[in-house]
Amino acid sequence: MIAREWKCLCPTRHREGFLVHLGRTGVREARATPGYQGHQVLERMDQTCHAGRSGCVEIGLTTFWESWEAVQAFAGNDPERAVLYPGDERYEIVPDKHVRHYDVLELELK
Repeated sequence: MIAREWKCLCPTRHREGFLVHLGRTGVREARATPGYQGHQVLERMDQTCHAGRSGCVEIGLTTFWESWEAVQAFAGNDPERAVLYPGDERYEIVPDKHVRHYDVLELELK
């Protein structure tokens, strides 16, 4: 299994709207891609954002895939590049342009 990790900084005033947008774009597209195994959305408070202004959260989306072929079916020919969507700019996010991939050696949820 492959884990694909992407993050962005999001102003707290846009947090709820961006999470809805993320669900309607990246999460929806991932779910519709053969080989998708699941996802998780994480957040943490970030003290700096947009040139030092406070009031941001870091939002992370990790998707899980059965193979590299499935990752490429979702991400295209350059799977290290982030998949961004029209409308992201409305939420003033600062997105990572690159993603990280991990081989999942062990996963237990209880």
